[in-house]
Amino acid sequence: MKKKVAFYTLGCKLNFSETSTIARNFADEGFERVDFSEEADMYVINTCSVTDNADKKFKTIVKKAQKINPDAFVAAVGCYAQLKPEELADVDGVDLVLGATEKFKITDYINDLTKNDHGKIHSCEIADADFYVGSYAIGDRTRAFLKVQDGCDYKCTYCTIPLARGISRSDTLDNVLKNAADISEQGIKEIVLTGVNIGDYGKGEFGNKKHEHTFLDLVKALDDVDGIHRLRISSIEPNLLKNETIAFVAQSKTFVPHFHIPLQSGSDDLLKLMKRRYMTNLYKERVHKIREVMPNCCIGVDVIVGFPGETEEHFLETYHFLNDLDISYLHVFTYSERDNTPAASMDGVVPNKIRNKRSKMLRGLSVKKRRAFYESQIGNELTVLFEGENKEGYIHGFTENYVKVKSPWNPELVNTLHSVKLTKIDKDGLVRFNFVNLEVEV
Repeated sequence: MKKKVAFYTLGCKLNFSETSTIARNFADEGFERVDFSEEADMYVINTCSVTDNADKKFKTIVKKAQKINPDAFVAAVGCYAQLKPEELADVDGVDLVLGATEKFKITDYINDLTKNDHGKIHSCEIADADFYVGSYAIGDRTRAFLKVQDGCDYKCTYCTIPLARGISRSDTLDNVLKNAADISEQGIKEIVLTGVNIGDYGKGEFGNKKHEHTFLDLVKALDDVDGIHRLRISSIEPNLLKNETIAFVAQSKTFVPHFHIPLQSGSDDLLKLMKRRYMTNLYKERVHKIREVMPNCCIGVDVIVGFPGETEEHFLETYHFLNDLDISYLHVFTYSERDNTPAASMDGVVPNKIRNKRSKMLRGLSVKKRRAFYESQIGNELTVLFEGENKEGYIHGFTENYVKVKSPWNPELVNTLHSVKLTKIDKDGLVRFNFVNLEVEV
């Protein structure tokens, strides 16, 4: 009988891609992968430590695994495991904790899956996390998350990622292209490029600071890979999103008109406190440039509320900056103190009640922005990639510019591309459409 292993991933697309790589290692060792809701001999939880909520959720997931099989071996890997291994090892039921470099060697640390009285820790000094492990994940059979870069050399005062993942380093261009070709051969229609700071791509490509390729080189090379229908850039810093890259995407064969660009604050005072590497003027210029060459582009924004020192005036500055900017949606993060970050000891702590109020205001603005963007697309002919899940009798999909659409469930549409004309916004906020033709476009 094959041993069974199940995985749970917290956090970002990068974590999902790495979980897939770890899962393939288990398959090579003869394990059978099952869903996390099923009984398994071992449960692996890939942790995140970007938000306080991700930390808290870990204990709930461990309890869920123990409820399914009290005798199962439980391992914690990933960012939280690197930052606070002792804390995770103390959680009842956890047997093994692996940090940033050890997670990819997890099968070396397991023997007979006998449970331990206390979690055993194997974590490196983060300075040792200086080598690159490539990975990709295939989600919902329609898109893949392709890791191209890891780590970060930035020193944003609120962020633990450099402590959890180490220095900025990149996959080789040849290996990225090989992985992209492998994905396309599996019939996957869309690849999403992921990393911690993907605009920094090229740094550390050869295990040192030698810098032969740039992010633009990567984008140009991927655009020429046969068999890829769509390429999407997950998130890129505004100072690293160069006008040349924007111009190339605008005329690209496969890169779609969708950018997600972290802002974090619309106040230059707070951007300085956060040690971000741009001011609001540069951010505004990037958005205007995108709109100039791709009028129908979807532009997403990350923003943090409640950062230390954020007065009501600072918050309103952010609100009005975003309200006036031609963007499509927001990802709103409520600031939470993270140990060993400069921001955690800054003056001007914002009460949680006010943080939550500001978060609610920006989430409301995001709903308004998304609605306005969707309305601007009604009547346009676009291409939809349909996903694989039956959601209450409907199939969902995304246009190239990230408009979410719905149609009565039809399994024949899964993982197919169709030309459609957007017709109206449904009461749930999703968009209805008419098929331009009913032949699958490949």
